[in-house]
Amino acid sequence: MPCKPLYRSTHTLYSHNFALEGAIFALEVPYLLFALLLMIDHDYENHNLTTEDERGILLALQQHDRVCRIRLRVPIPSLQKLITAIDNEFPILEFLYIGSHAKHNTCVALPLTFEAPQLRHLILRHLASPIRSPLLTTAIGLVTLALRWTYPSTYPHPNHLLQPLSLLPHLVTLEIGFRSPVPKRDIERCLLNAPMATYLTLPNLRLFTFWGASAYLEALLPQMRTPLLETLNVHFFNQLIVSLPRLLQFITITENLRFDDVTFVFFREGVSAMAFPNTRTELTSFYIDVWCGHLDWQVSSMAQIFSVLGPLFSTVVKLTLDYTEHSLSSEWHNQANRTQWRELLGSFRNVETLCIHKDLFGEVSHTLQLDGDPPLEILPELKELVCPVGSCDDRAFASFIQDREVAGRPINVIEDAFPVSRHNIEFDCSAGVVFGWGGLCHRRPRSHAIAARPQTRVVARPTVTTTAGASRPQLNSLFTVAHPGPDSQTIP
Repeated sequence: MPCKPLYRSTHTLYSHNFALEGAIFALEVPYLLFALLLMIDHDYENHNLTTEDERGILLALQQHDRVCRIRLRVPIPSLQKLITAIDNEFPILEFLYIGSHAKHNTCVALPLTFEAPQLRHLILRHLASPIRSPLLTTAIGLVTLALRWTYPSTYPHPNHLLQPLSLLPHLVTLEIGFRSPVPKRDIERCLLNAPMATYLTLPNLRLFTFWGASAYLEALLPQMRTPLLETLNVHFFNQLIVSLPRLLQFITITENLRFDDVTFVFFREGVSAMAFPNTRTELTSFYIDVWCGHLDWQVSSMAQIFSVLGPLFSTVVKLTLDYTEHSLSSEWHNQANRTQWRELLGSFRNVETLCIHKDLFGEVSHTLQLDGDPPLEILPELKELVCPVGSCDDRAFASFIQDREVAGRPINVIEDAFPVSRHNIEFDCSAGVVFGWGGLCHRRPRSHAIAARPQTRVVARPTVTTTAGASRPQLNSLFTVAHPGPDSQTIP
């Protein structure tokens, strides 16, 4: 069993027990450093590091020519101490994840002298943006760049953001996140003072995620070309007026973003829409959410968004209207305007199957009543109305069903155990709060994974020498120097 590290002197990193193939060896790490690669991993949620933890991590960081992986998710006071040691060149560092667990008002930045020419994955959370840092001019092999909720939350001119990205042609995953909204007029004023001049092509990008103001995203997208994009995630702040014509154009020219199945989830903090490439997969290809606290605002926001994006969803054959299992209070459940619901449903004219959560029956049945409208104006191709087992009430939709029968378009009402509330939505927000609801989940990209259990680790891997003289990690043998604790889910 691993034991707690003992610090003998400034020249001894750890005196620790190593377990390898059933044998226990007492070794002092400095004597092995010539043959070891170091992996530094600390993830304590809402807990300060001990003095011993900080000292051990700082000593490990001093061996910068041996560090291949760093993951530090720690409170800001500890982070301010540790980040100063990430300076100079880390010649073999491939993975760097640094950040705090929650929103703060302290500007923390990577040292300007930090370089990592072999860096492949860079994830910063609640830190200053490195966009103008020399780091991105040398780490041209990056495949993952995630800048989550940069502080301070200033929106740089899109030119200043896109120019450094143009040096990263190998990017597969790109995440850009701001901590707060910005008025649309401010973005328009910025673009008037300095028009867009940078056009960016990311030939290998598969996943793009954006947190921020819709006006800023609209300014970015016309300058971006991502021919192989497979997943697009968009997170907006509370915005009651949303216009996204450039998003429509961007998705239209991206061949891999096509949809057959859409699910809306209404919940206390906001509303989300998930678009799936077909009805058999749980992997979304397009995801969008808006933070707003009342049902009427939520329906209005999505109606505005999908009234613009409607042409993209002409192929959708299945539509689900869901809500979380949390109780719907009278304060939250402000009745949405019938016109807003009809505008939202009107974006899905070829839907054949409509799945409705029982607590939205009243809203949707009222929307589908004709009141003098043509019988096929809303959801003209609808064939099946699916409700959870035991919750289907024919009376709620009796008028609608009868009108369709008269029009020669009968609808089959089905009670089925379709997965209402199956979506486990994790909103990794700037305040550090993650909202989740259980059940079978819409699977998010691994870059959104959250490590839940605390663990401190310095992992050292022995190296072998190839015939060409290059030093590479031996993956089937692992030395571990670790603070005792349960395993944690590791962000890749």
